[in-house]
Amino acid sequence: MALFLISYFMLPRIGARISSAQWKGSLKDGAGIVKLGSGAYEGPFTFASRFETGPGTNPEELLGAAHAGCFSMFLSALLTTAGFTPRSIYTTATVHLDDGPAITLIELDTKADVPGLSEADFMEHAETAKKNCPVSKALAGPEIKLKAKLIK
Repeated sequence: MALFLISYFMLPRIGARISSAQWKGSLKDGAGIVKLGSGAYEGPFTFASRFETGPGTNPEELLGAAHAGCFSMFLSALLTTAGFTPRSIYTTATVHLDDGPAITLIELDTKADVPGLSEADFMEHAETAKKNCPVSKALAGPEIKLKAKLIK
C-alpha cells in the first residue's frame, strides 16, 4: 500500500494555496472576514460564530470542510486505483473545540456507494485515507512558520 501512495500521488507540484483573514476590534466585540485565495468563498466570522451560535463561519468549520473534502478525494483515489469506481462518497467532519481553547477531536463520518466493494476492503481503504490524506497529515503536526510585522 505504501508504494501505491508514493507512486499514485507523484503528481505535478501544485505549489502553495493562500487564504487570508482580517480581524478588527476586540475579541468579543470585533469581527473578521475570511477569504479563500481562489475567490470561491469570502465570509464573516465573529466571537459569536466561533464560541456561540451566531451567524457566520469559524476556523473549525472551515477546517472540517477542508478535512472532509480531502478525505473524500483521497478515499476516491485509493478505491479507483484498487479497481473500484465510487458512485458517491459523502463525509462530514465534526471538529470539537473545547476548553483552552483547543481542538481535541475530529470525527470523520463517511458513507460511500461503491459497487462490488466488501465491507472489510472499504474499512481498510477508509483507514488508509484517514491516515494519509494531506489534511490529516497536516493536522498531525507540521512545522508552522511565522512572519510577523507590527504596523505603526
